[in-house]
Amino acid sequence: MAFDPTAASVRVQRVWALPSTFGAERSAYHAYLRNQVRDRYALVNGLQLLRDELQIGHAPDEADLGVCATDFGLPSVLSTLANTHCGDRIHSGESRHVYEQMVATRFACLGELGSPKLESFTPAGGGTDDAGTLAHVTIAHQLDASLRGRLYSGNAQSFYLANIDLQTHVGRDDSGELPSFGVTREAPWRDPRAACGAIVGTLTHFQPSSTVHARIRAQLGEDNFAYLRDQGVKTDEGIDVRFAVAAAILLVRGLEQTLDACTRELDERGVAHVTAALTVNRSSVVDTVIVLARGTVFGGEVRTQGFGTDARAYAGKLVDRSGDRRLDLRYGEHAASAFPVRTTSYPVRTGALVLPEHVIDI
Repeated sequence: MAFDPTAASVRVQRVWALPSTFGAERSAYHAYLRNQVRDRYALVNGLQLLRDELQIGHAPDEADLGVCATDFGLPSVLSTLANTHCGDRIHSGESRHVYEQMVATRFACLGELGSPKLESFTPAGGGTDDAGTLAHVTIAHQLDASLRGRLYSGNAQSFYLANIDLQTHVGRDDSGELPSFGVTREAPWRDPRAACGAIVGTLTHFQPSSTVHARIRAQLGEDNFAYLRDQGVKTDEGIDVRFAVAAAILLVRGLEQTLDACTRELDERGVAHVTAALTVNRSSVVDTVIVLARGTVFGGEVRTQGFGTDARAYAGKLVDRSGDRRLDLRYGEHAASAFPVRTTSYPVRTGALVLPEHVIDI
């Protein structure tokens, strides 16, 4: 059945008409609900959302479970979710649990037992270590041949949605008069330590033999690496936030690379929604989150909005918010709620997945 892109295009336009604020340290509840959840419901509201294995699987020999199968003749969206986050155990705090409850339970594939089955990658330093593989695995796992056939022949408006959230973290220690970033306590009775250790180590004790250090340095770029190592970035109060800035650049770079990879994995029925968010690990209060950027891929257009990758354009200040002193990052002259939407074009592939030569089909 020929695809009618009109409805999906209107939905993507609806997302980009929604205002977003970037760079503000907020609760994980606020960050995830007003970004990933809000935008994705704007993409799928009013359509049949498919993500349960019982909805989309075959059960020819089990008539009782066969009644769970969906009617693909209805306008439908097949949803999957992937995320990346640093494998450091200090990053598995409250915000991770909030993310899994608020985002994964709504948009990840569900197994037979009802638990979310999200594609989860944990590169040291967060962001992404291979955006091409991330995008390929996410979309290839979402659409096997028989499922693709049923979705495509069912309704002209049906499409599939690949949700990808890139995350990493920075520590925050509030034991002094002013907070310090790049270090935190894993628990109140533990000594402070570096977080993210991979990012802090790359900037302070770079080891050429370390593949992690080499990857982080390459993703930062030589100019940013030298600037952050030698000069750093200070807030209006004089607090050094170089490690938060480095983490932000890794995320935004990863978002750009992931959006680009999605253009080679999606066909005309595919929509990708990608976000970048920085967790602030705090020992004294619940972890907070800084949303940095968002992007979509659909119909020959890549759209992005949010922070960039020039370390010299970063600045910050502490603000009073929710009875707490929070970090607000700034980028260039952009107001937090007034970042422009950038649009680039790409050629749309039709018909079937085209596997990159360097990726093994799985």
